[in-house]
Amino acid sequence: MKNLKYAIGIDISMKDFACCLSVIDDEQDVKVKATHKFNNSPVGFKSFLEWVNRHSKEALPVTYIMEATGVYHEQLAWFLNSNGKAISILLPSKAKSYLKADGAKSKNDSIDAKGLARIGAEKKLGLWTPPSKQLYTLRVYTRQHQSITEMLTSMNNQLHSIRHGQFPSKEIIKQLKQTIRLFEKQLEELEVVISKIIKTDTILNKHYQNITAIKGVALLSFAVIAAETDGFTLFDNASSLVSYAGYDVIENQSGKHTGRTRISKKGNSRIRRILHMPALCAVRDDQPQFKNLYDRVFERTKIKMKGYVAVQRKLLEIMYYLWKKNEQYYPTYQSEKIIAPANQGYT
Repeated sequence: MKNLKYAIGIDISMKDFACCLSVIDDEQDVKVKATHKFNNSPVGFKSFLEWVNRHSKEALPVTYIMEATGVYHEQLAWFLNSNGKAISILLPSKAKSYLKADGAKSKNDSIDAKGLARIGAEKKLGLWTPPSKQLYTLRVYTRQHQSITEMLTSMNNQLHSIRHGQFPSKEIIKQLKQTIRLFEKQLEELEVVISKIIKTDTILNKHYQNITAIKGVALLSFAVIAAETDGFTLFDNASSLVSYAGYDVIENQSGKHTGRTRISKKGNSRIRRILHMPALCAVRDDQPQFKNLYDRVFERTKIKMKGYVAVQRKLLEIMYYLWKKNEQYYPTYQSEKIIAPANQGYT
């Protein structure tokens, strides 16, 4: 038997990460060679590489596999990339589905790391490339914008409640108004910065011009989609993007039983949130393919929100294809007829 490659699964959390180093041979047999846990810190990263070098004794290709777990995986991923390591980052839904199909029933850090190592050993995964600094910075600002918007909504609701109470407090009303003005000013400042990031970057600005040709898709909606998808670098096709955003459909039907069909909502809620208003605008402005889609879904279900959600999903798919093809939107654009190129990069 001849060993073919090493695969290192990494299950990472805020404080530490569990690792499993496995090797696969020419008979497709995967064996665990070593496991360990390290601190999620620069010191831990260096110790991790030393550990890998000690246990990968043969001159074989080595690939590192981890899940996209919020922000906790980012520092390690950038560290490994800067050291010339081959990294694959999986969407959590993909890893979970594979491990479940493989018969995994229990879940903990060690089991997840072993499962990721097996995936890396058995499959040829796409390699991760770091997002551009612009996209990473854009994500920080768009998430801050959302946080402040949510706090502003809460303050306005509180102000409304106090004003209409039996004994309104002038002091509290004054404080709330001051806080509201502060939040509004901060939102304006953030939008100026977001606009500058996009419009001073040649590549981002080109995509921005192409995609915002869709009525209803404006600066902020474009910025959120670009930032939350890392310029769509994690997605080989529109279906995986739809799943990542939580727009994939879950059916409940067996035999004579027909249950409720709905979207999973197991994905990036920021994408679904930001596409709500563009979908309303797309239908209201009577853009043919969006209005027709809404009408078909509403006629079938008699539920307006299902029609709008279908339009949100359609918008996301079209944005994906426009980005991949580097084309501008036009009213008769049909995304389902286009196969996106294999380019996974920021450009």
